[in-house]
Amino acid sequence: MAVGSHDDHEVHDTNIRIKELAKSTKSWNGELLPAYPKGQPEVTILKITVPPKTKLAMHRHPYINAGVLLKGELTVVTDDHRKLKIKAGDSIVELVNQLHFGENATDEPAEIIVFYAGVEGRPVTVKQESAKVEGK
Repeated sequence: MAVGSHDDHEVHDTNIRIKELAKSTKSWNGELLPAYPKGQPEVTILKITVPPKTKLAMHRHPYINAGVLLKGELTVVTDDHRKLKIKAGDSIVELVNQLHFGENATDEPAEIIVFYAGVEGRPVTVKQESAKVEGK
């Protein structure tokens, strides 16, 4: 189901509120987002729950992705030790092709919805053991 963009105010009832959560040409670390890859586009939307006191494996995402943290707090840490802390309600434009991990250091679960602009038949997350990036 496709709907009008947030710029299409005139097509919506005046009681509908639209809040832009993120709009960027860069990921959270300031790097420009890459061009979309060739191939059949495939959108994946995941709801990820990270239990309390949990550190995810080092990984990378080969495609543009963004999310909104619904509950809790998360810290994203890159392989070069840059950190981003987000709390419930925050949006994130994630890193593309850079190793990183997420960590929930709190006593409460963290819940995030992530949208991936990928390619059909290809994974949206690659763990470190197989995460070598071409040209790096």
